[in-house]
Amino acid sequence: MRLTLVCVGRLSRAYAPVAAHYAQLLRPYANLEVREVAEVPLGQGEERVKALEADAIRRQVRPGEYTVVLDRTGMEFDSESLSARMAEQKLHGRSGFQFILGGALGLDGRLLDTADLVWSLSKLTFPHQLARCVVLEQLYRAVRIERGEPYHH
Repeated sequence: MRLTLVCVGRLSRAYAPVAAHYAQLLRPYANLEVREVAEVPLGQGEERVKALEADAIRRQVRPGEYTVVLDRTGMEFDSESLSARMAEQKLHGRSGFQFILGGALGLDGRLLDTADLVWSLSKLTFPHQLARCVVLEQLYRAVRIERGEPYHH
């Protein structure tokens, strides 16, 4: 299984160790790649920032892979349901999953329109760097659930 995260911005020193921890836990189960695109300065205006970041994201997306976009308007899942959703896609021959995470202003709506799934982590608002850590942790948990392995530790 291949997991790709396409993310706006780099992680700060506060979040990087957490993301690295879950990436390390995931690697025995999946080929994990994190692709980062540059954040556009917020002073350029919300719509322009989203459009420029979306253009950069599109250049990193692999055609044909199951594409999950993170957005507050998406579907919420518990960990078991997320695991089941991914397992179902694998049964249909899809072994590549890509997760798109926006920057501070979120994502351009056109990215949501082209996604196979729009996923909301919660009704709560999270900083985009924390959201990346949560996605990595939930992917690790989903893989362990699918394999019938314990995932609480």
